[in-house]
Amino acid sequence: MLLYIHIPFCDSKCSYCAFNSYVDKFHLKENYMRALSTQLEFELERFDVKENSIESIFIGGGTPSTVEPKHYKTLFETLKPYLVDNIEITSEANPNSATYEWLEGMYALGVNRISFGVQSFNKEKLKILNRAHSADQAQEAVLSDKKVGFKNISLDLIYATLGDTKELLKYDLETAISLPINHLSAYALIIEEGTPFQSKPHMSKERLSLTSWLFKTIKKHGFEQYEISNFGTYKSTHNLGYWRYKDYIGLGSGAVGKLGLQRYYPTSDVEEYINNPTLIKTESLSQEDKKIEQIFLGLRSCVGVHKNILNEKELQRANILVDEKKLSLESDTFYNNEYLLADEIALFIS
Repeated sequence: MLLYIHIPFCDSKCSYCAFNSYVDKFHLKENYMRALSTQLEFELERFDVKENSIESIFIGGGTPSTVEPKHYKTLFETLKPYLVDNIEITSEANPNSATYEWLEGMYALGVNRISFGVQSFNKEKLKILNRAHSADQAQEAVLSDKKVGFKNISLDLIYATLGDTKELLKYDLETAISLPINHLSAYALIIEEGTPFQSKPHMSKERLSLTSWLFKTIKKHGFEQYEISNFGTYKSTHNLGYWRYKDYIGLGSGAVGKLGLQRYYPTSDVEEYINNPTLIKTESLSQEDKKIEQIFLGLRSCVGVHKNILNEKELQRANILVDEKKLSLESDTFYNNEYLLADEIALFIS
């Protein structure tokens, strides 16, 4: 069982961001955190969560570092009996709001992994993306994180942005690797509906040759690629849980939860969520839906696809790809040898 907690507050709205996040609702912060506790009690009962059964927690957003550690305290006190030993507890953070005091406070609560939304160390690129931090702030935040005591530190980089060159990406990557991190996420810029970039589709410009070079270079630095966008000397328990199709509680406005073949959607309206945190829509999945999702998730990650979930035709197609060296078969599981072709391979099989 996994737990995701969504914090919808942000210092600034990035030009590419389609997540449920707001820059003008900070006055709701305390009421929102209380609503999270109400939903948590409800979900613990609905999911029939046992003691020592929550394997990982991920606090995302939005920007979790815009909320003071004291406001998370009730959640952590409620969760304590349900957590496995040595649980991975991750919080996203932005360099401009993840102060030393904030990092200390979260560490004291039990958070043991920080994922920094850095995106770039290039001044002009940060400006284009409408990031609220500077390159210096990003480096200082990671170093502070290490000083506080965090052993697992991740940061995000964005590529496939208009103006990207091999030199720019090389500088971003080398700066990132020079810091005390053991995980790196590299995401292609995608133009999403409802974002400031929607009217500027030219801002996203991916070149396959540059992406391939970037991925190979990250791996040359000793960071193993274990999903299309994720690399590390450490593999995130929470990430792997999603790709292994484990159940997860989705806490917060705009979060998503899954239990068996049911998917749960708390309202994305923050005010409505505060008034009724258990107002949650339900979607029923079919076995076919589940299988398709498992195929897509498995082929874009190190999890792979077990042959037992495939029907006869799908199995034949997968074996064709093994013969063509596009998939490998080990212990009755198909593994993808080229994550950049993951979607095409999944569509061919299913």
